[in-house]
Amino acid sequence: MAIEMKVPPVGESITEVTIAAWNKKDGDVVKMDEVLCELESDKATFELPAEAEGVLKIVAKEGDTLPIGAVICIIETVGGQTAVAPSAPVVEAVAAPAAAPVASAEPAKTIEIKVPAVGESITEVTVSSWNKKEGDSVNMDEVLCELESDKATFELPAEASGTLHIVAEAGTTLPIGGLVATITVGAGSAVAAAAPVVSTPAPAASTPVESSSSYAAGHASPAAAKALAEKGIDPATVQGSGVGGRITKEDAQSAQKPAPAPAAAPAKAAEPAPVASASGNRVDRAEKMTSLRKTVARRLVQVKNETAMLTTFNEVDMKPIMDLRGKYKDKFKEKHGVGLGFMSFFTKAVCVALKEFPAVNASIDGDSIIFHDYCDISIAVSAPKGLVVPVIRNAEQLSLAGIESEVIRLALKARDNKLTLPEMTGGTFTITNGGVFGSMLSTPIINAPQSAILGMHNIVERAVVIGGQVVVRPIMYLALSYDHRIIDGRESVSFLVRVKQLLEDPTRLLLDV
Repeated sequence: MAIEMKVPPVGESITEVTIAAWNKKDGDVVKMDEVLCELESDKATFELPAEAEGVLKIVAKEGDTLPIGAVICIIETVGGQTAVAPSAPVVEAVAAPAAAPVASAEPAKTIEIKVPAVGESITEVTVSSWNKKEGDSVNMDEVLCELESDKATFELPAEASGTLHIVAEAGTTLPIGGLVATITVGAGSAVAAAAPVVSTPAPAASTPVESSSSYAAGHASPAAAKALAEKGIDPATVQGSGVGGRITKEDAQSAQKPAPAPAAAPAKAAEPAPVASASGNRVDRAEKMTSLRKTVARRLVQVKNETAMLTTFNEVDMKPIMDLRGKYKDKFKEKHGVGLGFMSFFTKAVCVALKEFPAVNASIDGDSIIFHDYCDISIAVSAPKGLVVPVIRNAEQLSLAGIESEVIRLALKARDNKLTLPEMTGGTFTITNGGVFGSMLSTPIINAPQSAILGMHNIVERAVVIGGQVVVRPIMYLALSYDHRIIDGRESVSFLVRVKQLLEDPTRLLLDV
């Protein structure tokens, strides 16, 4: 009976895969669940296990690109039994004394460790780092590796005690449900019993075993082979970091062409001079994007393409707020335990303005506009792994001290990469402060599905005219980027003017006028 092995579904957005490497040859005898080949998509690498025991007939060769559901190979079985039966006498003749221990060995059980569901909006994760190595013995609930999504980092515990076999190397991106590793339970005695079989034959028989265990060493994936060919680099000179020593795309991107042999120098004595003139470090370094960086990039491009984004500007005289802070900052910190910063004034002013211009606090959902009667203010924070936007819930109900406490709490959690999903979802309006990095003016991008974002900038002393007199005042430029599909020009300008009025006269915030 012939069993067709087809390309399995490996992810919602993946429509085709490439045969990266075959572990078996055409005509080989394969066992159930034995890995036949590696399939490579644009996101990750997967292993294809045998669905039955029998003789392998390869249909698709290495480098072939196949759609989901296409036939990769065929396994021929004989009357429900494997074709390995004819070779049984050879094994018995070579290692007859070992037959009894093998028969008495406890059968091994393999447990698959897959990517768990970690959030409604998360469809894929990246293996950040492994705490264990290939072949290590692991215990139940022991942390195997860390999984990194575009929003948070999770730990993956062992589901049983046994021997670890790593399927996805560090840096591999997998969909939810993707295979991360396998744990072999109760295989210790079977492995020990099989050892004499390998050592009994003549030394010549050990060579094929050695080569089969490192079949992928020095082998480049299709994408890696193309990159090496463009650079003119021989794959044999590249050290692979993939499974079994396979050369990955990242290895190819970071590989450098070897320097010419010194023996060529005496042929032309005048040629070393141009080579020596290229001084300094000119090495290109490729780093794989993190899940967070890829998601931020994808969402920003999506916003630019799907919104009618426009930016309006204004300037604020910061002297009244600076005078107020200088007068009360010590008493404020003594009473509330937090410093009095600019962010609390801006957040409070924005909340007042959002109540007066609800379209700025709205979002589009299909053919409907969703208006929010609360202000969940997102604060853009630069974390070690990239930009994150934690949310201050019901900011309109908080005092200046309450807002400052929330800003400090969320900023510290962002710095330590401990923000949770609920703390980063559901904002209705965003404030970003590029001024802390020295930015004078910018056009921030909307944080979808919100309809507007306010950009703060640095404070610079400028000459301005007040009451017919030229005076020097600390001025900050403000930028409001908004979605013109919801917010009209009159509303956007009026909103920014209202924020300016509240900041230049902070008493308005206290009197609600």
